[in-house]
Amino acid sequence: MNQIIFPQIPEESPKITTSKKQKAKTKLRLYQTQLYFASGLLVLLFLVFLGFRFYQSSQENYSQVLLDQYHVSTLYANTENVTRLSTTAEAQPTPFIIGMLQIDAIKLNYPILSESTSELLTMSPCRFAGPMPNEVGNLCIAGHNYADNRFFGRLDELSYDDVVKVFDLSGHMEEYVVSAMARISASDTRCAGQDTGGKKMVTLLTCNNLSTTRLAVQCIQK
Repeated sequence: MNQIIFPQIPEESPKITTSKKQKAKTKLRLYQTQLYFASGLLVLLFLVFLGFRFYQSSQENYSQVLLDQYHVSTLYANTENVTRLSTTAEAQPTPFIIGMLQIDAIKLNYPILSESTSELLTMSPCRFAGPMPNEVGNLCIAGHNYADNRFFGRLDELSYDDVVKVFDLSGHMEEYVVSAMARISASDTRCAGQDTGGKKMVTLLTCNNLSTTRLAVQCIQK
């Protein structure tokens, strides 16, 4: 009698099965580690973003405090007896706030600080060169160009003949109109020249976030 012999299927070795389970567990642990790392990184970036936004908000609030101080100081200023500050005066100390800059076309309203330093430029636009506000010469005002449009973030939206208002410490306001706009290199300081032929001028300077150039906006007294 013929017998049909079926081929015998070898049983899987317990060692091979254990090895596959260990590899699967190792992969799972690796995926979990990557997930935890990515989650932690996202949380860290979110906290950094919140910290940066808080810093920006605090600097903007500080600018508003300085602006309020300017308004208070002008309430008590006697425009007839006020001593006008001059860049040629040697004995008179320079105040921290020297005036106010207002440009309605781009909704800009900030105090002008007396000098330009890295710290002061984070608080408000600063005098970079030239005389005190509304004096003969070229008052150069530098300001940061922030992505959230603070300070000089919208300076490139100005057009020719837009009005720039400058207030001095007595509260006296004079109007200037945009007469020239140009992209200049960071080493080009010709825009800060003081040979104005006896005229009053204002030059607004800000950096370009995408290159090493600067935007210079020159304004002449209206």
